[in-house]
Amino acid sequence: MKKFVTLALVLSAVALQVNAAGDAAAGKSKAAVCGACHGVDGNSASPQFPKLAGQNASYIQAQLEDFKAGKRQNPIMSGQAQNLSAQDIQDVAAYFAGQTAQTGEAEAGQEKQGEALFRNGNKDENVPACLACHSPDGVGNYLMKVPALAGQHHEYVVAQLQAYAAGSRTTDPGKMMESIASRLTPAEMQAVASYIEGLHAAKSQP
Repeated sequence: MKKFVTLALVLSAVALQVNAAGDAAAGKSKAAVCGACHGVDGNSASPQFPKLAGQNASYIQAQLEDFKAGKRQNPIMSGQAQNLSAQDIQDVAAYFAGQTAQTGEAEAGQEKQGEALFRNGNKDENVPACLACHSPDGVGNYLMKVPALAGQHHEYVVAQLQAYAAGSRTTDPGKMMESIASRLTPAEMQAVASYIEGLHAAKSQP
């Protein structure tokens, strides 16, 4: 577990401030096409699509850049990203980062196990606590480009954990999430994802 925490600290130490030149007002009009899947304000109605409202701008920017470069694959997003300039990406990221995320509720039967994994990890399986990178209230880490998780659809979280475990999503630094997800059982994925959906962020980052 220590190696994951160490890597997180190293990444944090060397991370550079992401260009904060995004114009949220300009991003609102540019993000109009995104609303079909992600919701006009970034709160998607379908759990198939992630909520972007309140997400760290640095993370949104990094993901759009990866989709555009082909480092991350998705039939819809890969095509959409090709039409965005560097400034467009910054503007869209700034717009969604400034929106307020709507949170759900964790399922009562999974909340206890999910919270334990999120806050303490699983030492027996060398799974670190999620809060080590994503913060205790789920706001992520702006400098490290770590996503905010609080309120995210649990179905989407599970899908991403499965993708990491299967090796079909590979853009995480140092393959940290691939390694962690591969150590989670299906039941643990469901539990921690359910807890995350009900997690209310106390604040948002830039």
